[in-house]
Amino acid sequence: MQKIGEKVRLLRKRQGMTIKALALALGFPSHSYISEIENGKKRPSTEMIIQLADLFGVTVDQLVRDDLEVR
Repeated sequence: MQKIGEKVRLLRKRQGMTIKALALALGFPSHSYISEIENGKKRPSTEMIIQLADLFGVTVDQLVRDDLEVR
């Protein structure tokens, strides 16, 4: 099972994106919040989960449910 932060990291790397590039794509001036999500220190808001799902072309369920893997 994958946690949401691990899934975000996996999807970001599959796209060849840096943390900074992902932060900018989501409208954040700094990458620290994304880093905290990937490391499991913060949980993203519902709005951010939707943005991430749209950006990476996955469903919200795939991101938030630990029993579903991202493809």
